[in-house]
Amino acid sequence: MKVAIYGQYYLVSTEPIIKDIFVFFNNNNVEMVIESDFLKMLYEKKIIENEYNTFSSHDDLDSSYDMLISIGGDGTILRAVTLVRNSGVPILGINAGRLGFLATVQKENIAAFMQLVIDKKYKISKRTLLSLTCSPENKSIEGLNFAMNEISVSRKETTSMITIDTYLNDEFLTSYWADGLILATPTGSTGYSLSCGGPILTPDVKSLVITPIAPHNLNARPLVVPDETEIRLKVSGREQQYLVSLDSRITSVANDSILTIKKTNFEINMVEIPEETFLKTLRTKLLWGEDRRN
Repeated sequence: MKVAIYGQYYLVSTEPIIKDIFVFFNNNNVEMVIESDFLKMLYEKKIIENEYNTFSSHDDLDSSYDMLISIGGDGTILRAVTLVRNSGVPILGINAGRLGFLATVQKENIAAFMQLVIDKKYKISKRTLLSLTCSPENKSIEGLNFAMNEISVSRKETTSMITIDTYLNDEFLTSYWADGLILATPTGSTGYSLSCGGPILTPDVKSLVITPIAPHNLNARPLVVPDETEIRLKVSGREQQYLVSLDSRITSVANDSILTIKKTNFEINMVEIPEETFLKTLRTKLLWGEDRRN
């Protein structure tokens, strides 16, 4: 078995998690290829000493890899997505922080869940992504023009709201007068969109959510649309530019640019361990605070 390993170092409490993963894979003769910056950090912190092969970009990941292990939180997984891209390599998230919806494997269960990985006793959850094109072209978007959680537009350097003319499949929907607008995938429905009043979608739903951010037109509500919908936005405001974010990546875009958002032609394969499903996370994270089954 061959796995890529990517992560970020936050706290000393992360060290045992990293060590447990490396010890387990070494004991089970799993070939590990480590992201170069992450490996450099592990050497500097003296967490590991052995030499390992490395990868540094999405060009290095191919079908020879069984899986990418992401060590961190949901944000780390979103960055791992930019490495995996359309390679089809599945991602498994090891949670080294707070409970997340993507990094679901908890530190207390690493050995047991890694054994399930080796035994291939897991499922693949396919996740929709959104792509963004800008007219006129915006160089900062090219190359990394996709997002797994959400694409959003928001005001920049002003307290004034922006106007967002919104079209669905070339048909005018409305002009949102708001602080911004979120276009979320089912995966992203539990993130920024949820905090702005959007609905929760299960990952397998073939839909997208359009959620206004602090709208002035009070009748504006989150809208669920089919994921085959092409969404076109034209943003205007008092400032010359506004912000566009693709997950955690942010850039500035000139007023009156045309943004076109649609589903990508590839998906991300997330590894789902039977004991750590989306619905279990939903129960414990959002709805009831604990698993109430008897």
